[in-house]
Amino acid sequence: MIIDVHAHCSPTPGWLSYDPVKEVYMPWITVSELIDRMRQEGIDKTVVLPIGSPESSIEPVTTHEVVDMCRRHERELIPFCNPDPRLCMGVEKYMSFILGEYKRQGCVGVGEMTANVPFDDPKVLNMFRTCEELGLPVLFHVGPHLGGCYGLVDELHLPRLEKCLKSFPGLIFIGHSQPFWAEISSDLKLEERNGYPGGPVAPGGRLVELFRSYPNLHADLSATSGYNAVSRDPSFGVDFMDEFQDRLMFGTDLDCPGQDLPLLGYLRSLEQSGKLTHRVMDKITHRNAAKLLHLTI
Repeated sequence: MIIDVHAHCSPTPGWLSYDPVKEVYMPWITVSELIDRMRQEGIDKTVVLPIGSPESSIEPVTTHEVVDMCRRHERELIPFCNPDPRLCMGVEKYMSFILGEYKRQGCVGVGEMTANVPFDDPKVLNMFRTCEELGLPVLFHVGPHLGGCYGLVDELHLPRLEKCLKSFPGLIFIGHSQPFWAEISSDLKLEERNGYPGGPVAPGGRLVELFRSYPNLHADLSATSGYNAVSRDPSFGVDFMDEFQDRLMFGTDLDCPGQDLPLLGYLRSLEQSGKLTHRVMDKITHRNAAKLLHLTI
């Protein structure tokens, strides 16, 4: 079985974002296109993440839309909710009410958090506190700075993330994005953290330290950032996946039609060559997600 813990889609055709490099507008993948792509790739179940923060999409997809899509495709799709932490000025009682309502509607986690505010902003902390109380894991995107990007903002070496890992030991944090995965190597330079650093991984990376110190830190391997982290130095990548086999999960970050999805093929090639054991492959591709999200498989 393959469970994708990180994907997006829209109930109808629409516009996701603008690519300044290619100078083109990127369309949303629709729910029917997502289901078709899952079948092509051999993916059995997919977690659908709403995108509501204004920094991260031209046309947002709400939690209510995601819940409706997942109800109509309940065999394949699993809903997360994703209220912006600035909602209703971040007042904790409002956040508690709305997250509780979303949980009652079947949402099994929160994310992808993309609001461009500091990781330890009081409004974000209120949201984390509520998620911890409700037992809802949080999947987050790290932004490198305020303005001009999306994601919860943290500095080099992720000090704000560490503060939150300490403050909410009962909350499962699921890491993602370039500034998160670039920290796998200790030689990371400031100008590289929002990209895809290549070459051998230098030992002692900040991300490895955080994983070893905080058992509530998990991660998905989605997008180019996750794939790059475990494939840039194949030997290190296998060792990393083996050491943290109970806290890593497969994901695609699929959101556009025709998107390249190299991770699953790479993991399968490692398993076929004997470099990644069947046990570890099973955990990363479905068992960890099923356990964390309380799924019946």
